[in-house]
Amino acid sequence: MAAMFLPSRHYESEYTKFIRELLAKKPQLVAEQKEGRAIWWDKRPQDLDLRRNMDEGSVPQAPYVYQNE
Repeated sequence: MAAMFLPSRHYESEYTKFIRELLAKKPQLVAEQKEGRAIWWDKRPQDLDLRRNMDEGSVPQAPYVYQNE
């Protein structure tokens, strides 16, 4: 029976090496990522209230929109 071996504590995958090298070359990427997240995902409370009001006024869509009633 073959014994299971855990990876070495000093092992670093190719992906980890790539990310470390990329961030060393371009440290501004972290700030750009946070800026992009703020634009698309992090919403201020007034935006969430507007969205909630819009959701309350919406009409549910039929399960199959192309079926005639």
